[in-house]
Amino acid sequence: MTQPTAASASVRPSRYRIEPTVLQALRSPRLLSREVLAGLVVALALIPEAIAFSIIAGVDPRVGLFSSFVMAVSIAFLGGRPAMITAATGAVALVIAPLVREYGMDYMIATVLLAGVLQIIFALLGVAKLMRFIPRSVMVGFVNALAILIFVSQVPQLIGVPWLVYPLVAVGLLVIVLFPKLTKAVPAPLIAIVLLTAAVVAFGWTVPTVGDQGELPETLPGLFIPNVPFTLETLQIIAPFALGMAAVGLLESLMTAKLVDDITDTHSRKTREAFGQGVANVLSGAFGGMGGCAMIGQTMINVKVSGARTRISTFLAGAFLLVLVLVLGDIVAVIPMAALVAVMIIVSVGTFDWHSIKPSTLRRMPKSETAVMLITVIATVWTDNLAIGVGLGVITAMVMFARRVAHFVTVKRTVKGVGEDAVAHYAVDGELFFASSNDLTTQFGYTDDPDRVVIDMSASHVWDASTVAALDAVVTKYGRFEKDVRIEGLNPTASALHGRLSGNLGADG
Repeated sequence: MTQPTAASASVRPSRYRIEPTVLQALRSPRLLSREVLAGLVVALALIPEAIAFSIIAGVDPRVGLFSSFVMAVSIAFLGGRPAMITAATGAVALVIAPLVREYGMDYMIATVLLAGVLQIIFALLGVAKLMRFIPRSVMVGFVNALAILIFVSQVPQLIGVPWLVYPLVAVGLLVIVLFPKLTKAVPAPLIAIVLLTAAVVAFGWTVPTVGDQGELPETLPGLFIPNVPFTLETLQIIAPFALGMAAVGLLESLMTAKLVDDITDTHSRKTREAFGQGVANVLSGAFGGMGGCAMIGQTMINVKVSGARTRISTFLAGAFLLVLVLVLGDIVAVIPMAALVAVMIIVSVGTFDWHSIKPSTLRRMPKSETAVMLITVIATVWTDNLAIGVGLGVITAMVMFARRVAHFVTVKRTVKGVGEDAVAHYAVDGELFFASSNDLTTQFGYTDDPDRVVIDMSASHVWDASTVAALDAVVTKYGRFEKDVRIEGLNPTASALHGRLSGNLGADG
């Protein structure tokens, strides 16, 4: 949990210094207690989630628990976003589940190791910088979809269960909502978990508990070397799954980091976060874990509900997780699932961007922005895959942006002089690229214009080869009528592109 040195601080912009720092928290009993309690609450919430994701992936529950421990502890040192929680996740479990079913545990571990290496490579290539191209409407859709998925993931815990579960969940919700009005010294979710557990044990109620979700480990994880042949055939088997895992993991982690940046009004190092995620997955695989990425639900518990801000809470979430399952496994096993369901419901409600669906907001927001948000939500929830949802949202946003920009190009024609001195002057205004330049050739009067034509590009910009090809087509058409065309007003960048490509893009009609 080292902090930036004086030398690195002189290189890094000051905006990357996130306060309170680890040292500041260690010196403040109030801040330190907040971080410790937040880590404990997250650890309790991680246990059923890790077990559930292990079941989704088709592996022993201990695999998910060990993976969560290794990743949470390692990312506390390596990550670029303090207070963000990384552990075994459903998104990664869904990617690797088919591989586990067909090829088994050893191939899964090899896949996790390769995915971690790919994430490290992506980090070194600066893939994290592509986050700037994700529009706000996609980000809102991502947040809303995650909130829905968090809530939906709790529904199975409310179906076919004893009737006592429902009042327990209701009491848990009331405690979490009302307790902060009394004091915020202790996280309300922790109080709800303790009270409900005490009630269940004291009255002997029979309700689903954490212990019912799967067997808890009793020993520390050890190094795991996958027993797979080091051949090209093995690489062909695991590479597609590793690439999918690396992409989904990075996407969810970077989007979560950006969300926490917005909540805390701070800036985090996305490239370092991508690198840290890769190393954490390598370490997870090395200890027989299923890998993972940032967890939006647990991160919101840590940051938004519990108020944690430093790496201490992340580190302690992993450390407490190990202690709870190894040392206090018998106690943890009796925690009612109703308590954790109440916590996750509050998280889903707090995560959802309710402002985005207010009638007043929808009236003011451009329809295209709302459409992008809805498409991102529907695709993510429908496929249960963040990569598909965000990818489709970004593509939709790009298409709609291109359509809007395409309509901003105008061509105005004026004719100066008469007879042989007449000159047709065309003023092109707007950004010219593949979408807006396709109709450019239709804006000129080839047969009606005089013998001299000037195309003024001073109020426009040429962005791509499609526009150069369109200009070449215009010149070619005028040439058929033996008319002289002069293109002027190109800025230096557009002039260089036009000079390099003009006449070399094939015949245009």
